[in-house]
Amino acid sequence: MMNNITDAFSKDLLAGKVAIVTGGGTGIGKVVAEDLVAHGAKIALLSRNLERLEEEAAAIRRTGAEAAAFACDVSDGDQVKRAAEQVIAKFGRADILVNNAAANFIWPSEKLTAVRWRKVIDIVLNGSFNCSLEFGKHMLAAGQGRIISILATYAWTGAPGFAPSASAKAGVLALTRTLGVEWASKGVLVNAIAPGPIDTPQTRERLWPTPEMERKMLAGVPLGRFGLEDDVSALVLFLASDLGRNITGEVITSDG
Repeated sequence: MMNNITDAFSKDLLAGKVAIVTGGGTGIGKVVAEDLVAHGAKIALLSRNLERLEEEAAAIRRTGAEAAAFACDVSDGDQVKRAAEQVIAKFGRADILVNNAAANFIWPSEKLTAVRWRKVIDIVLNGSFNCSLEFGKHMLAAGQGRIISILATYAWTGAPGFAPSASAKAGVLALTRTLGVEWASKGVLVNAIAPGPIDTPQTRERLWPTPEMERKMLAGVPLGRFGLEDDVSALVLFLASDLGRNITGEVITSDG
């Protein structure tokens, strides 16, 4: 039995490709980055927390793969432009971008402040735009590329307590569909993945901290289980490779 569903993919699936993952030091982004590397890609990790990123990049390099970490606040267009230039200088190309950086909190809408609202919108929506624009320019010049954004199913349903995140991710959904149509003829395919609840230490602590809450959450999942990080990274590998060559402007839902 395979330990990870991504083991089903050829190890040279992305050989020679350079992938950029925002928020790649923890959680889903970390697993996505490691699976991209495990299937042949060189990796550039972007995040505000350079110390954590350097640890992850060093761990990847110990496997014999190429990895580099770049400090970057994705909400700042100038920082993203500089990071894109650094990635190109380091690796010579940019083939795959995974917009994964996120900010979120559960809070009643009537208690929201403008600061909290802007923080989430800036990182999720503006950050996805900034990265898609700057790395997309290099992809357009090369005539090829893949951009994959990590959404959430509440991007189109909404969710109580998630107004900033739902609004931001709905914006990324619209951006995905727009760029998917606009850039398809130029060789750059733009898609997104919308996971449902993913079982991580963070989600267990924040979303279902008690057995009763976990049962209630699972009651709404027909498959009867929460997703895992590799359920997301498997779809990233699919869309990032030639397997997804006929898909653009699409959102793939993985929610059980």
